[in-house]
Amino acid sequence: MFSRITRRQFSTTPSTAYKTVVLGAAGGIGQPLSLLMKLNHKVTQLSLYDLRNAPGVAADLSHIPTNSVVKGFTPDNEGLAGALKDADVVLIPAGVPRKPGMTRDDLFKTNASIVRDLAKAIADNAPKAAVLVISNPVNSTVPIVAEVFKSKGVYNPKKLFGVTTLDVLRASRFTSEVLGTNPVQEKVTVVGGHSGITIVPLLSQTKKKDFDPEVRDALTHRIQFGGDEVVQAKQGAGSATLSMAQAGARFANSVLSGLAGETDVVEPTYVDSPLFKSEGIDFFSSKVTLGTEGVKEVHGLGEISSYEQDLINKAKETLIKNIQKGVTFVKENP
Repeated sequence: MFSRITRRQFSTTPSTAYKTVVLGAAGGIGQPLSLLMKLNHKVTQLSLYDLRNAPGVAADLSHIPTNSVVKGFTPDNEGLAGALKDADVVLIPAGVPRKPGMTRDDLFKTNASIVRDLAKAIADNAPKAAVLVISNPVNSTVPIVAEVFKSKGVYNPKKLFGVTTLDVLRASRFTSEVLGTNPVQEKVTVVGGHSGITIVPLLSQTKKKDFDPEVRDALTHRIQFGGDEVVQAKQGAGSATLSMAQAGARFANSVLSGLAGETDVVEPTYVDSPLFKSEGIDFFSSKVTLGTEGVKEVHGLGEISSYEQDLINKAKETLIKNIQKGVTFVKENP
């Protein structure tokens, strides 16, 4: 049988065998996310990295009979470099979770340093990988990764993603509860960013289209601040981990499907976007078509209501600050 590299060299079609890496694999999001990636048939190599316990998680998952080899790495013996070598897709759920009363912005100081250091390692060891940032606050951590990559001369805007899929999942679920429909069939596009008022669900583009203003306002608010429900329900013991793992796995699968050459793979995601760049907003979440090189096309917002336009205007004000915060952090803390 050909080695992985040899298969790629002689294949005339995009490979469907990929190495996926989870950085922060022993954490609350990392463990269920690693499980879901072990179950993904597109993943043939799964590398798990964390400060501790990653080899144990890998050993546990390795007993599951799917066609992938799992290895766990810690900082010992240059483990981060080993985990990242030849990676196709890198998921970053590493960081501290939210606690009651904390906003995603409160997480910034700790998580910014973690993401910066991981970004440096990715740039050095897997510069061509698709990088999926889950660590909050995503509005700021994605620009941090971009700035690190730029400083090392390996920035590819087509392969850097902020995972906003949890907002999409919540929007589908919460909207279906209001309408009494099947959440699997309730599609809701969510644009903007990934915190609070930067999360803008385009309810006018759903099958329902016209909601009673009070219902619309309450539904929009719940989608924007759905994470608070989990933080409060867990009573200080954590934030959304299982639903976030599912969201990360869904988006990772979409990225892998695009890399494999599947067509019409479309997901909302926070990327280097042309939509509002003229206004100083370099990153924005909208529907994106995924392909063999990562981002194939960034879609516009389509027809939206005046209510949604107002929400987007407010979101843009916050996004400018969030993005600049990430850029400034890297300048001041290279």
